[in-house]
Amino acid sequence: MAEQIVKEAPNRTAPTVPFMDLVSEHQRLRDELRQIWDGLLDTAAFVGGPQVDQFERSFAEFCEVKHAIGVANGTDALVLALKALGVGRNDEVIVPANTFVATAEAIVHSGAKPVFVDIDPRTYNIDACQIERHLTRQTRAIIPVHLYGQPADMDAVLAIARRHGLKVIEDSAQAHGARYRGQRAGSIGDVACFSFYPAKNLGACGDAGAVVTNDDDTATAVRRLRDHGGLKKYEHHSIGYNSRLDSLQAAVLHRKLRYLERRNEMRRRHAETYNELLASIPAIVTPFVPGGVESVYHLYVVRLEKGNRSDLQRYLQERGVQTGIHYPAPIPCTPAFARFNVHACPVAEQYAATILSLPMFPDMEERQVEYVAKLLSDYMEVI
Repeated sequence: MAEQIVKEAPNRTAPTVPFMDLVSEHQRLRDELRQIWDGLLDTAAFVGGPQVDQFERSFAEFCEVKHAIGVANGTDALVLALKALGVGRNDEVIVPANTFVATAEAIVHSGAKPVFVDIDPRTYNIDACQIERHLTRQTRAIIPVHLYGQPADMDAVLAIARRHGLKVIEDSAQAHGARYRGQRAGSIGDVACFSFYPAKNLGACGDAGAVVTNDDDTATAVRRLRDHGGLKKYEHHSIGYNSRLDSLQAAVLHRKLRYLERRNEMRRRHAETYNELLASIPAIVTPFVPGGVESVYHLYVVRLEKGNRSDLQRYLQERGVQTGIHYPAPIPCTPAFARFNVHACPVAEQYAATILSLPMFPDMEERQVEYVAKLLSDYMEVI
């Protein structure tokens, strides 16, 4: 019966649902973005300058911190934050097994070693209860990732960090505007890192990133590191990088920031609709959000308790619905990080085979959400 359902002809009148839609937002902002570009062409201020300063001030205010330092991308933000905190050779950094590879990649590029911890079976974020068993004398920092737009268990992470004298670097690349017990994601640890990759909740028209912090010394260190080790031209206090934020991207981000809260709320409404429509399907586990946490649903990730994920993806694709997998393998199970696979992460490994990211973007129509949920219900009823 399931085979018959999969092969039957799709409904040609049904809506198509992309996994995300970057076109509609930019069509609406087309005139504003063209004005930004024309202004930069008139001044030829392409790197640094008032656009970067303006965005850094506005983003720091948005994140409720003292400092925001624009950098070239989110991966650089992590590398520079680690370097600014003095993390390097022979150090170890705690990181969740289920996250985008850049989190662990940055640790290796800093000279340190990533130590992978399994994930909480309900939130898919780092399981704080397992962190202390992985600490050694070489441990210098913890990187909790606010995965899918939902803050990690920061109270538990901070308590562990205080007991052991560790730094906390929030990977907030997917959590622009999220809150944890009233605090903005990015304002809780020693330092936080954001990506503004175009698909993020706050996305540039290209690559961009930022480091945010309340610590003056850390902010100064990141500002030096991003620009060849100095705050001024030909001033080199340390070995730095070329990781400056382009003026165009800063201006675009500053303009888009004014719409972020409203667009995050649109995501939350779509998530609520998904939750309601999928609640009656016992084979699908919808996202769990703990009390005191306000997610911004960068991704809407469900877990399948029966059925074949590839078959379901094919079934949905044939009916015009795109899906994703975030992520298909825990980082320590990838070839690049196999040598760091010291501790078993059974929950992350199990979930990597059963999680599925459904379409989620602010400009989704309610009928599109309903259509996706109906297809999931139809598929699950017959397997």
